Amino acid sequence: MDTEKLFGLGLEPVLTTSELAEYLGLQPQAIYDMRTDGRGPSGIRVGREIRYRISDIRQWLDGLHEPEAALDRQGAER
Repeated sequence: MDTEKLFGLGLEPVLTTSELAEYLGLQPQAIYDMRTDGRGPSGIRVGREIRYRISDIRQWLDGLHEPEAALDRQGAER
């Protein structure tokens, strides 16, 4: 289905587990394992398959972001 048509319907694109794994440079099984452990992105079950909204993936990735290195009082990295 055409992405522009989806946006016209008010829907956002979704990725399959394989597409998400490819984007992240992982094996699909790693995505399944993270979800099983409660560390993966939230998904939507469509029949037997899981789909991931782009907004949910972004939110999940933002939660994984590591803070920048702590700076001491002089502004130098520790």
